[in-house]
Amino acid sequence: MGEKSILPLFETKSANNRFIFRLYTLSIFISICFIFYFRIHHLPESKAAEKLAWLGAFFSELWFAFYWFLTVIVRWNPSYRQTFKDRLSQRYDGVFPGIDIFVCTADPVIEPPTMVINTVLSIMAYNYPPEKMSIYLSDDGGSDLTFYALLESSQFSKKWLPFCRKFNVEPRSPEAYFRSAVEPLNDCLWSTELSSIKNLYEDMKKRIETVAELGRIPDDIRKQHKGFLEWDTVLSQRDHQTILQIVIDGRDPMAVDSEEQPLPTLVYLAREKRPQYNHHFKAGAMNALIRVSSRISNAPIILNVDCDMYANNMDSVRDVLCFFMDEENGDEIGFVQFPQNFDNLTTNDLYSSSFNVLSKVELHGMDNDGGPPYIGTGCFHRRETLCGRKYRRGSKSESFRWDHHQRIQDSASVLEETCKPLASCGYEENTEWGKEMGLKYGCPVEDVITGFTIQCKGWRSIYFNPKRKGFLGVVPTTLLQSLVQHKRWTEGGLQIFLSQYCPLLHGHGKIPLKLQLSYCVHLLWAANCLASLYYVTIPSLCLLRGISLFPKVSSQWSYPFIYTIMATSAYSAGEFVWCGGTVRGWWNDQRMWLYKRTTSYFFAFFDNILRLLGTSKSAFVVTAKVADNDVSKRYERELMEFGAPSPMFTILTTLAWLNALSFIGVLLKLAVHGQTPDQLAMQIILCGLLVCVNQPIYEGIFLRKDKGKMPTSVAYKSAVYALVACSLAYV
Repeated sequence: MGEKSILPLFETKSANNRFIFRLYTLSIFISICFIFYFRIHHLPESKAAEKLAWLGAFFSELWFAFYWFLTVIVRWNPSYRQTFKDRLSQRYDGVFPGIDIFVCTADPVIEPPTMVINTVLSIMAYNYPPEKMSIYLSDDGGSDLTFYALLESSQFSKKWLPFCRKFNVEPRSPEAYFRSAVEPLNDCLWSTELSSIKNLYEDMKKRIETVAELGRIPDDIRKQHKGFLEWDTVLSQRDHQTILQIVIDGRDPMAVDSEEQPLPTLVYLAREKRPQYNHHFKAGAMNALIRVSSRISNAPIILNVDCDMYANNMDSVRDVLCFFMDEENGDEIGFVQFPQNFDNLTTNDLYSSSFNVLSKVELHGMDNDGGPPYIGTGCFHRRETLCGRKYRRGSKSESFRWDHHQRIQDSASVLEETCKPLASCGYEENTEWGKEMGLKYGCPVEDVITGFTIQCKGWRSIYFNPKRKGFLGVVPTTLLQSLVQHKRWTEGGLQIFLSQYCPLLHGHGKIPLKLQLSYCVHLLWAANCLASLYYVTIPSLCLLRGISLFPKVSSQWSYPFIYTIMATSAYSAGEFVWCGGTVRGWWNDQRMWLYKRTTSYFFAFFDNILRLLGTSKSAFVVTAKVADNDVSKRYERELMEFGAPSPMFTILTTLAWLNALSFIGVLLKLAVHGQTPDQLAMQIILCGLLVCVNQPIYEGIFLRKDKGKMPTSVAYKSAVYALVACSLAYV
């Protein structure tokens, strides 16, 4: 027994065969040095315009080299985790700690209730003692429709949970399971029960959608539960009292499923909203949940998931306990982060939404440097870290041994009333909530800054990426949704970098230097916009004036440029394919890399400048999780969706016109004058590649007739802007 007790519950392995990567890195570094030597020693001395263009290219390349250096640090020595759930069961089975699970939703239109309850049901069906689980749904939309859907799901769970246990099904989101389930040919029992449970689900789904189409809760349904009375005094979604209902009380002996097994506790919360108070978006919702749950269940572990990200692995909680309950290293772990994965990606990942390289390479690298960031969903927290506690080496936490849930004696109705003040608008006034306690306020990416400050308090984080994905969500299905989402992320990242919480300042002496620099890779996404915009405009415009910004192809100085471009592209493509992508998917990734840097990152950068000047405030935008049938069909066919006018599309289309006109113009100029392209060859190739990248935009302007084509107004307006720019460059 003594020998078994010292065996670790998890192990960490460093990546093997890093020699090739480090050799590649060294070769790129040498090439970059040659490029800078060329830039410095071949600075034009004649025309001012040529000199300025040359210096702009030099400073852009300086930025690219600096950012490349940061990405190398992240990739230098990744680590991988493996858990031993069998050892966990042998030691702690029967004394597992409780877990509080937070599901957050904000808008019943953008985030349909049927999607929300699928996430809730998948979590209720975890392979974990149900009496140890409490699920809290935070409804920041304050919708009685969402509450009704939760009531329906609580009844359906009495059949769904036994079905999951009996047949060990995965995934445990009903919608996802029925979408992929195949009826067995030789198992009549399974076939019968599968058909029965599917019919029950479809009936429930139809009832919810019928009420949604009606736009209100019918009177006969309202009479079925006292909770609907709360909406009699609701003025609007942004002006209402706290609504708190314990839908299933896990302590109640009558709260059982169809097989007499206990059900998890299920709580609905719509925190108080008043127009005169700042509600702090998702961070405010999470902090209200932390306080309310501390009174009802107070589990030592908190999992938070977005409402569109269902649990895909029934053993995720047990995996996480292997980290938190490890005898040697468990006490220093503040949170365990799972990657974001998605189940509605196209074959070639049209909008580069998979984050495969991030989840399979970069976050593993950060894990070895001190821990990954908290990315807002799929994260298991130690409750005390969210309550502001600092880690002290040598102190042992006993919180995992204490079952608060079973000690609460108050009835559900009493708990509902006593907990409502904890979610009121005025509760946080003159407190440390949003500062030193809970999630931090004032930033669009409250998750990243909160995780960073937890690490600065001495806790370390763990990145766990199991073979069977822990959570699966949905990605935007239109280009504009994707660009707007990235704009919010990058705006928040740069805001952190420019604040007192800059990793290089706030993290100095608190977290490893490599982790400080690793954070900068993501916080400086927006800063990439200037160098990227320069490289996709000025070299092309210089073609029209015959200004060369690169060495002749026949010159030896062209070799470092050619090698750097070819080697980094080959490595990037190989890495992308190794992470599970396709070659065409890599090309889509390069296109979105360009589109995001020239639109999302630019607007994020610009908004941060305005915020520093005091003329703009941070805002939180909920990304739509559903699309109409026509949009979905075009997405499945991998047709890029434009459709509606947008300033972002104006920039993209202007750049596409500009590069096309420059490319055609220089080829005509060379043909008319009978010149060889040796001096301008590298610029011509760069311009030609930009034309190829913009193929979907040209198709959207000239070839497509569907509703997803580029708006005519955008096409015309962008063409005028590009013609003016080319005319000025040509003069």
